[in-house]
Amino acid sequence: MNISQLETLLMISKTMSFRKAGELLNLTQPAVSAQIKSLEDEFKTVLIDRNQPVTLTDHGQVFLEHAEKMLSIVEELKQRLSDLNLTPQGHILLGTTSTMAIQILPRVLSYFQDQFPLIKTTIHSMSSSQVLSSVENGSVDIGITYLTEKNPNVSSSVLYYDTFELVVAPSHPMSKLTHTTVDTLRDLPMIMLAPETLGRRFIDQILRKHNVQPNVVMELSSSEEVKRMVEINLGAAVISKLAISNELRLGTLKMIKVHEFETSHPVGVVYKSGRYLSSAMQQFLSDLKGMPEHQFISSE
Repeated sequence: MNISQLETLLMISKTMSFRKAGELLNLTQPAVSAQIKSLEDEFKTVLIDRNQPVTLTDHGQVFLEHAEKMLSIVEELKQRLSDLNLTPQGHILLGTTSTMAIQILPRVLSYFQDQFPLIKTTIHSMSSSQVLSSVENGSVDIGITYLTEKNPNVSSSVLYYDTFELVVAPSHPMSKLTHTTVDTLRDLPMIMLAPETLGRRFIDQILRKHNVQPNVVMELSSSEEVKRMVEINLGAAVISKLAISNELRLGTLKMIKVHEFETSHPVGVVYKSGRYLSSAMQQFLSDLKGMPEHQFISSE
């Protein structure tokens, strides 16, 4: 058995085709067939059902699970050997919300990539509630999200504190107010974040505490979408203060302080506990944790 055979089996499982797997691996179809046949002979079992579309047998599925673990170990070995070089290098998969990706990461990554050009970053935008699970299951290396509770499988560090604010369009009847109470939201048409987002959960907790049933006219998956709907005066919204810094400066949204919402929520960096940290990840985490809070919340 060799690594190439494992990679071939993995590619067949993804493409469900000997021909497509060969094209992606730069192998001829007979070479792909020979590699799988060699594995089957060595382990005295049938791994592939060769009817169309090609699928893995039950034995093949079990074999694939172990093959993926072995390939992961090989990748970690390559990364460890690469880290023997003095210059930090590698690839980081970063998961965060669209708002944080827009408001925070350009400043952070601009500095970081100037200092460490051999470290590449890929950003996966997702809902706040998905970031933690993506870090846990390894689909992203590092996450930036709200820190809601302790998780033994995840290490975290606070970067800054955010609040949630009521916003309306300049033409909204409440736009002249600077302060109000949560009771005024009882009959107010509201544009809300989707129920699965952490921001919505924060808001719902406060509304339930004060027995306020919001008049929800629209639910959207991100703060960026919510802002656009509020700007055209389809309703009011409660969203992250960080998310509205540009709109407040441009005057396209008006912020109204609500006493009951004045709770600070920690935003931090998260990564899986106990995992091997490449030199790229170590450097990125070190720089991120070392940045002062104003680097994150500044509107400039």
